[in-house]
Amino acid sequence: MNAIISFIKGLKAHFWVLAFSGLLLFAKTEATAQNVAASPEYIKALTSEWVGERSADGRPKVSDSILERLKNISIEEAWGVLRNKGYQNQYEGEWQIMLPDEAMTGRVVTAQYMPLRPDMEKQIKDQGVEKEGRSPKGGTNSWPIDILSNGDVYVADSYGKIVDGTLIGDNLGNAIYAKSQRGVIFNGSVRDQEGLSEIEGFNAWTKGQDPSYIQQMMLTSINAPIRVGRATVLPGDIVLAKKYGVIFIPAYLVEELVLTSEVTGLRDEFGHQRLREGKYLAGQIDSEWTDEIKKDFLAWLNNYPGKLPMTKQELDDYLKERNY
Repeated sequence: MNAIISFIKGLKAHFWVLAFSGLLLFAKTEATAQNVAASPEYIKALTSEWVGERSADGRPKVSDSILERLKNISIEEAWGVLRNKGYQNQYEGEWQIMLPDEAMTGRVVTAQYMPLRPDMEKQIKDQGVEKEGRSPKGGTNSWPIDILSNGDVYVADSYGKIVDGTLIGDNLGNAIYAKSQRGVIFNGSVRDQEGLSEIEGFNAWTKGQDPSYIQQMMLTSINAPIRVGRATVLPGDIVLAKKYGVIFIPAYLVEELVLTSEVTGLRDEFGHQRLREGKYLAGQIDSEWTDEIKKDFLAWLNNYPGKLPMTKQELDDYLKERNY
């Protein structure tokens, strides 16, 4: 009898251990439920090489002055700097551009869209509305717009869908520009392009446009890594968008990229001028420069006929460390 009682007590103890373990597992699962928007901690981990100011959501906050200087950098120059740093998958081309002669730069906010799956869409809406406080009205395609701030560029991967894949029309376009003073880059489409074109200052790089409404699509994440054609894009990247294509630049490299490209531009300007003057042969300019050419270049810089794109201190520090 004593043995039976001990066995029953053991079963009870085992049951409570299992029950308690189950509650811990459930609590852990609840605590680590996947958010629609990435947490600041996750974004900081993705962009850990950035040293400097960050937005409240964790994204690097590259200065407005660097964003403005970046507009003058060519796609080829930016691509070359990134390739030399080992970043070979940051460019995407073949865009339809609303204002092709105007460059756009800014801090990337990412969004990922996928074909609709009802059970997953329900979970995303429940998570976004009930636990993250996102708007229950309208479609989830407005959620990335709600978090934009001045200087942000809304970048979305909607898997190239054109018909029934239009992420915004002119109403959402107005909301985007009001918040960011920028435009959009979509691996997908927009609707009401005529209305969008009337928003002064708004620009868009898309894969197409269509009069249809968005259907059979769902938002799956905000500020997570996405793919845009050939490029891998992280939240907080800095985008350089021109009529020749789009480059996504890791935030920690953008200042160096701008300065390197600016010096390359000055070097090319000097070389072209000297070739027109017949002072040097093409082979002399295209190869490593002699001390004579270097001295000539420094003298040319000191008498530059316009305003240098960088400060004199930035230029001097750059030239000290490089064999140009």
